[in-house]
Amino acid sequence: MSPKIVVLTGSGISKDSGLATFRDSGGLWENHEIEEVATLDGWYANKQKVLNFYNDRRKQAALAEPNLGHKALSDLESFFDVTIITQNVDDLHERAGSEKIIHLHGLLREAKSEKDDSIIVDIGSQSIRLGDLASDGEQLRPNVVWFGEAVPAMQEVPEIVIDADIFIVTGTSLAVYPAASLIHYVSGNTEKYLVDPGDIEMNLPDDWKHIKEGASEGLPKLADQLKKKYQKK
Repeated sequence: MSPKIVVLTGSGISKDSGLATFRDSGGLWENHEIEEVATLDGWYANKQKVLNFYNDRRKQAALAEPNLGHKALSDLESFFDVTIITQNVDDLHERAGSEKIIHLHGLLREAKSEKDDSIIVDIGSQSIRLGDLASDGEQLRPNVVWFGEAVPAMQEVPEIVIDADIFIVTGTSLAVYPAASLIHYVSGNTEKYLVDPGDIEMNLPDDWKHIKEGASEGLPKLADQLKKKYQKK
């Protein structure tokens, strides 16, 4: 049976594909108050502003291409049982060829009813306009999890993390909850790797191996290391 690898990815892996991270000083969120574009209150206060913001993000994400980090994770599926848990709302993991992906915060390419979370449509790179309605007659909104909203996928991921033989964190400072809480479910016997060029805000135990490189550089190296190690067994 192939070893199970679970990977938690954040915006840093998409940054290497040219997409601005959430906290970039010159990034996409510049000049936008979080409350205005990423909360339910902001949505009901000014739907057009929120739609414009996510329409722009959707177009940018559609133009981006998977980088070597995304491709390294996809290539690991030939050797391991890989599950990716991502905080990102782009589809770069899918386009790189990864099969098992859990999007904690939703997907930019999807829209949903503002009243019924179960009504979801794939809109690709198209814009959502005021007056675009779901099948229940309600306005379509981006299928992303806003601040203050529940993260439904968090119900299933702790068990996946517990079963991991190898756990990799990349592209995230582990400052955003509830995703950051997942490291507390990692078994003591699990191999643990952090691929990130900088220091993170959370103190990790000594059994974590920190590869101080960006995802597009560090993940291919880690993937080669893991393949060589487990092919010998």
